[in-house]
Amino acid sequence: MSLSASAQEALDAFGHCSGWEQRARLLMQWGERLAPLSAAERSESQRVHGCESQVWLVGELQQGRWQFRAASDARLLRGLLALLLARVDGLSTEELASLDPADWFGQLGLARQLSPSRSNGLNAVLQRMRELTLNRPG
Repeated sequence: MSLSASAQEALDAFGHCSGWEQRARLLMQWGERLAPLSAAERSESQRVHGCESQVWLVGELQQGRWQFRAASDARLLRGLLALLLARVDGLSTEELASLDPADWFGQLGLARQLSPSRSNGLNAVLQRMRELTLNRPG
């Protein structure tokens, strides 16, 4: 599965970080890239359950490829969401189904910093993405 330009950009950027402090700062910067969701998109029906923080996810199928937008009330989580979206945007339903988020965050050098609750939250987000694709297979 090839990487999108934004996923490759993330790998390159995080590959140059020498430690957690630099990665955390970069993570916050990536979180600022998330496009804001409207009040309607921050509805209960868009909320991801299984996250300690509030997370909302909107997915759209365009020409057989998925585009997602997400928001969270937690700064670090916004960065993690931005990195997950960089990896999944533009994937087909089949590619999305086979994605391993732990491997992706490992490649970024972030796996060790993911607490169990953050890992569970990211898995809940990916699960919600897969649910959306089942409702509208591509």
